[in-house]
Formats: sequence, structure tokens, C-alpha cells
Amino acid sequence: MRNFKYRMNRFSGLKIFLLAFAFATTKCEAQSRGLILALSKADHTLAIVDPGTLNIVAKVPVGSDPHEVIASADGKTAYVSIYGGGSLHELNVIDLVSKKALTNIDTRPLFGPHGLMFANGKVWFSAEGSKAVGSYDPATGKLDWSMGTGQDRTHMIYVTDDAKKIYTTNINSGTVSILVDTLIQPGPGAPANARPREDWKQTLVPVSRGSEGFDVSPNGTELWTASAEDGTIAIVDLNAKKLTSKIDAKVFGANRLKFTAEGKLVFIASLRSGELTIIDAQSHKEIKRLKPGHGAAGILMDPDGSRAFVACSPDNYVAIVDLKTLEVTGHLDVGGVPDGLAWAVQR
Repeated sequence: MRNFKYRMNRFSGLKIFLLAFAFATTKCEAQSRGLILALSKADHTLAIVDPGTLNIVAKVPVGSDPHEVIASADGKTAYVSIYGGGSLHELNVIDLVSKKALTNIDTRPLFGPHGLMFANGKVWFSAEGSKAVGSYDPATGKLDWSMGTGQDRTHMIYVTDDAKKIYTTNINSGTVSILVDTLIQPGPGAPANARPREDWKQTLVPVSRGSEGFDVSPNGTELWTASAEDGTIAIVDLNAKKLTSKIDAKVFGANRLKFTAEGKLVFIASLRSGELTIIDAQSHKEIKRLKPGHGAAGILMDPDGSRAFVACSPDNYVAIVDLKTLEVTGHLDVGGVPDGLAWAVQR
């Protein structure tokens, strides 16, 4: 009986070990399929980083003023906006498999591409110099849609997965644009074979001048944006399409805002003070302020909920923040004046 129990204990221990090993291997493999993408404004490069080892596996040259980066849904292609303060007109395309630059996209007549999203198979971008947003279809190699906002400095962009709703912040106008794709049904007297047509409707929600960085809550119901000028955080109800509250967070110089993956915390980076302010998404109370550097810009959340990456542009590094302890645990050198960050999940 004693030998039987001994054998069973050994078997149970081996089973637990094998399960733990399988879990660790699966997690490692999942990480190895992903990549961190980080732009250097000074070096004009896109750094491709292994998130497991934090080693830079390649640096690819990009245009003269890179600001934001996004990856395709399959993680094989990256797109970089070449901004020029609203004067340039280029998206750089990088093959993430071969680690090489591909043919650039000329966005004219849309100038000043900045914010980027990849949704429904297309690249969506804000065009600040043209007070507009647009989309590029990689399948056809063409710009296939655009719409004006009529707002000053249409800067950042968010597009829902089905590409039926677009949100932008308009910095100098102090507004959020909510663009919704609706179908207009044929009216009375229309031919029998008449089809519904698409019609985009814009709703402008006043927030605060200087509102730039923003994010949409993981459940898709709220948009939070921080103002660099008055330091407030505006919360927009996306279903009601109206401002519901403002938090006097004193995040002066706010540059970017990001929810953690599960939506419990909100991070706000200040390019002016270098502070990283952390807010509880439910109570709207400040939890902590960190000083990862002399200026904080782009924020990237690890999909597994373990880390945040914060581009400290004046310090020439990306700070790594542990999301459990909310402390800076390291730095990543991706080149001078880092800014735009993105994940590429290769499938």
C-alpha cells in the first residue's frame, strides 16, 4: 500500500510538472510570435523587438518624421505615418517577416498622416493637414475612402473592428469626432433594384482644447481623452455620443492615454512633466504617479497584462513598467527620441 501511494505521488508530481512545462512553453511560443514595434524620431528607424528577451532583432529605416506605427492583423506588415507637422504625405510599409522596407504609400491629396489603426483589412489614418481621415486598402494598393472632419488638428484615430465607427481627437478645436457609417434605404418611388447607400454621419463632442491622446475602454462604451492644456480627462459616452464627466486630473502636458488590457486602470503620459499618471477607471481616482523620465509619450500595453512600455522621448529610452507593482523595472534602447509603439501579433 505504501509503495502504491508513493508511485501515485510520483505520478501526480510528474503530471503537475508536465502541465506547468506545457503552460510555460505555450506562453513562450505565444510571446515569440509577437513583436514590439518602436519608432525612433531621431534615427528615423523602426526597431523590431522580441518581447520575451527584449532584444532588438532588426532596425529598418523609415521616413524623415515618423510618428505612429501599426501592424496588420496577421502581424506580417507594419505601417508608419510620416507626419511633418501636417505637411508630409507618406505611409511607410515594412515587411516584418523579411525585416525590410517595401514601397511607400503616397497619401495625397490627404496631408499630414498621423494616427493609425488597422481594421477590417485596411489601414485607417488621420490626415491632420487636410482636416480629414482616410483609409488605404492593401488588397488593391489604393486609397479607397476619406471624409473631412472640418476640425483643426485631427490627430489620433480609433476604428472599431467592423470599421463602422471611427473616433478622432481634434486638438485645436477641442472636440472628439464620432463618425458612424449608416445605410440609407431607398426612398418612395425608387427603382425596384435600388440598393441602400452608405452615408457617414459625424457627431462632434466638445471636450477641452489640447485633447490629443485617447483610448476606448475594452468594452467599447467609453472614450477617455486627456487635455495637455487644462490637465483634465474627458469621458465620452459612445452610445449616447455625449460628454458624461470630466476629471480634474492635473495631467498637464498630457500626450497619450491608454487603458490596461482588462480596463481597470488608465495610464496618462505627460510629455511636459515626464509623469505617468495612473487612474482607477471605475472610481476615477488617482492611484499613483511615476516619473519614468523627463518626458513621456507613446504607451503600449503588453497583451498578457504584465507590462506597460512608455516612450520617454527626451531620455532616448522606452521605460518598462510592471503592471502588478506599478514600478519602473527597466529600460529599452530603441534609438533616439522614441515615440510611436505598437504590437505585431504574427499568426
